[in-house]
Amino acid sequence: MGTPLSFEPETVEPEPFELAASQVLRDLAGPKATLRADQLAAIRELAVNHRRVLLVQATGWGKSAVYWIATQLLRQSGSGPTLVVSPLLALMRNQVAAAKRAGIRAVTINSSNSEDWQSIEQLIRSDQVDVLLISPERLNNPRFRQDVLPALAASIGLLVIDEAHCISDWGHDFRPDYRRIADVLSGLAPDTPVLAATATANQRVEADVAAQIGSSTLTFRGSLDRPTLHLSVLQIATPAERLAWIASWVQSNPGPGFVYCLTVSEAERTAAFLASRGLSVQAYTGSTPTAEREAIEASLDDGSLACVVATSALGMGYDNARLAYVIHLGSPSSPIAYYQQVGRAGRGLVHARVVLLPTSTEEEIWAYFASTAMPPKAVVEQVLAALGSAGPLTVLELETVVNLRRGRLEALLKVLDVEGAVERTGSQWQRSEIPWEYDTERYEQLAAARRSEQDAMRRYQRSPGCRLRFLREQLDDPAAEDCGRCDVCENRALSDAALSDAALSRKVSVADQAAAVQFLREVPVPIEPRKQWPRGVVGRSGNIASNSRPEVGRALAFGTDPGWSEVVMPLFSAPDAPPTQEVLVGLAAVLKSWPWQHRPTWITWVPSRSRPALVEGLAHGLGALGKLEVLAAVQRVSVEAPPQSNMENSVTQAANVISAFTFGLPNGEALPAGPCLVVDDSLRSGWTMTVVAEGLLNAGADQVLPLVLWRRP
Repeated sequence: MGTPLSFEPETVEPEPFELAASQVLRDLAGPKATLRADQLAAIRELAVNHRRVLLVQATGWGKSAVYWIATQLLRQSGSGPTLVVSPLLALMRNQVAAAKRAGIRAVTINSSNSEDWQSIEQLIRSDQVDVLLISPERLNNPRFRQDVLPALAASIGLLVIDEAHCISDWGHDFRPDYRRIADVLSGLAPDTPVLAATATANQRVEADVAAQIGSSTLTFRGSLDRPTLHLSVLQIATPAERLAWIASWVQSNPGPGFVYCLTVSEAERTAAFLASRGLSVQAYTGSTPTAEREAIEASLDDGSLACVVATSALGMGYDNARLAYVIHLGSPSSPIAYYQQVGRAGRGLVHARVVLLPTSTEEEIWAYFASTAMPPKAVVEQVLAALGSAGPLTVLELETVVNLRRGRLEALLKVLDVEGAVERTGSQWQRSEIPWEYDTERYEQLAAARRSEQDAMRRYQRSPGCRLRFLREQLDDPAAEDCGRCDVCENRALSDAALSDAALSRKVSVADQAAAVQFLREVPVPIEPRKQWPRGVVGRSGNIASNSRPEVGRALAFGTDPGWSEVVMPLFSAPDAPPTQEVLVGLAAVLKSWPWQHRPTWITWVPSRSRPALVEGLAHGLGALGKLEVLAAVQRVSVEAPPQSNMENSVTQAANVISAFTFGLPNGEALPAGPCLVVDDSLRSGWTMTVVAEGLLNAGADQVLPLVLWRRP
């Protein structure tokens, strides 16, 4: 790790270099902008001394100004263009707009502008680009690596690695594609300056990043204090109360501000509730189309949007100096990630509010994302063996021999590709000739580090000490001290009733709580039918005919979403028992609001090996409420098959249930006329319901309407 540098202020006449740098800053940020000594020192090391530099500075410190100014000075001295590797499109759009203000010709190659790639590449070849911004995923694109990157690396005047903690697998947001930066570094001329910048690196991550960018790296580490932020933790008992509190907050605080959620569905639902209360809000997630994202960012910038409800898709890099608050509905799994996200607020204000609202289901979400880590050794070796013996194979072909869900399989292949164990040609993968061993000790250490971060987040919620000091200590900030501004420092209690701050202690009206309860309980949870069999399943292939698949179904609860999940989830951890009356009434309400063309005339259920009393109780309970005939038209015959919950991808999930059931009435009578309501306790992949619907329809059912208690993510 490079030696951290510190600077003593001096009163000297500005030199030509400082004057030139200051002028670029004024072009970027306005006539009153001034450079600090530590910023100027970093710029000098890049633009004059051509060093490799790691910046670990607080959000809002001005890291991007350093590389824009260094870029302009290097270009003026005849150097080649700057390559910026940045993880998010929001950051790229912000950066391109900032560059234009200073007369810097900046362009970006990303997934949203593929139609411009050829013209941009031509501009690069003709030296008409000062800055190229790309995502790390672009470095993993074979055509870009082969056709664009070699020539670009040879001519780069400055390499910038933004959000550089993503390089380190010790970091809270490690991204395998960032490891491709090593290819760029190896192709640089020896005197090409490199800047790695982050606000979220503890000592371990700092050392790892510095080692990766070069043994002579200079590290500029500053204080991570955020003097404008006022941090609080607010414990609110129920999801409905939390939603109502957020609505009250947004209504009484003009903003603009962010409400962060842990999942896409949570963000979309929260935004919908706030909009239903007449508030000017938008949801911004990984599922939001590019044009819509740009419109939301523009509305935030011009002040026409009061609040954005976002996932981490709107996290790193978006800069709005007027952002007045950040609320988290649910805790991120890492205090370092939390520090980064709250750092969006208060950049140009003297006072900004940060409020964490813990939820009872957040740890379920942490566990889900933790499950995407490196698979066990046996599974990885199975993948490599399949590629070695039968490769090259596509991901779809690999799924037929490896029980790993597609997202996790693709992530594994990406890691193995970066580490040289596999090679990709088009859509096919094969084993390389490079020896590779599973580093059990390292992966166990990484898993332990993730668990430690989760434990730190739990401690943050109930910490008796300063909130900001806690976060800064997690980042190994040697200057960490009590902020004097957070709820603990101001001696506030953690309960809403005891808070002295009027903005935080605002009481939520009974009407707002009732509206939130009703909204959460009435959010529809559709179940879309599968329309195509996965490749590689014996006995099934191609499209599923419309007369062999179910109608769009419904579920009472989805994942850990509020409303019904807190009622439903305990049923799956308790001993098997018939459903409660509350659950039956909830399902009856789902049926009442279901916009079907024809009402069901009879009910059957999917036999369960683990919860027979629950599933049969659902069918008979609904039959009694709706005065519908209940028949045992599905019989399980494959009792030795592995539990469906153990199957990880579509191929194994479908194959595991194709021969698991028989259909029809035990006495051989015809099935009743009219649509059939098929009840099950849970649904994850949908393949069990697909097979059951096909079997019932082949046995003479008119229509199949799936209804499940819990739709798992």
